[in-house]
Amino acid sequence: MDQAEQLRIIKANKQIRPTARVITVTSGKGGVGKSNMSINLAIQFRKMGKRVVILDADFGLANIEIMFGAVPKHNLCDLVYEGKSISDIITQGPMGVGFISGGSGIAGMSNLGKDALTCIIQNLAELDALTDVIIVDTGAGISDSVLEFLVASGEVLLVTTPEPTSITDSYSLLKALYRHPRYEEGYTKVKMVANRVENVKEGQVLFDKLNAVVTRYLKTSMEYLGCVPQDPQVVQAVMQQVPVSIQNPGAKSSQAYQRIAERLCDKTQEEQPKRGMAAFFSHIIGTRNKAAKQSR
Repeated sequence: MDQAEQLRIIKANKQIRPTARVITVTSGKGGVGKSNMSINLAIQFRKMGKRVVILDADFGLANIEIMFGAVPKHNLCDLVYEGKSISDIITQGPMGVGFISGGSGIAGMSNLGKDALTCIIQNLAELDALTDVIIVDTGAGISDSVLEFLVASGEVLLVTTPEPTSITDSYSLLKALYRHPRYEEGYTKVKMVANRVENVKEGQVLFDKLNAVVTRYLKTSMEYLGCVPQDPQVVQAVMQQVPVSIQNPGAKSSQAYQRIAERLCDKTQEEQPKRGMAAFFSHIIGTRNKAAKQSR
């Protein structure tokens, strides 16, 4: 049974749709392994039996589809401008992980009328019925579009490496997020993953260092999810366009991704409120409309 058929059955039976868990993966700078984190966590979630869709929100680029070695027929812009359904724009990646390509021209969403915006929200709400976990892979840095995604998300995974530039850029991102006028501490939880570390101790030291600065100067704190070690198997997998969690499940990086996914799925994490994709995009579109009115 394909996703379109599942959706028709849900509509026909008028079932109450479940709410998917939205996890937003981000980083202060590019090149730290953010997209690798997204796709490998998605694979690990699939191994646990969860339905997963990745939204490639690094608009204008195509990291997810390149790393999956897949060519999507449609992207999010086709939902907006061409009248495609949500099931039309989901491309199937390895192990049944679905992904939605952001494409280009997404900035036009801010200029759409009320009817078009309502259509987008209704269509994206269908993701809550089609999947258990939605991973939003943002662009890197502190652009307005990235911050909008982070402010709208209940769970943010911050990927940081031991490089000084990564640490300082991660702090800059957190500073911009925590001082954002629409940031709510009780709504958005930041969880850090230390990537490309030499060992577990280095990962813990990296977290402690960054968290100490965040606690002192931003008056808040992060949660530590664990670390992924430096592993040449990851580079090899990227070159072959196959996630390392599939190509080499026994690799030390694959095992680390598994532990992080398991941590995300433990009882404490699962009990956190799930708001779903409809609420996520309603928040983004609502804030854009509010900003547009204030600028008039």
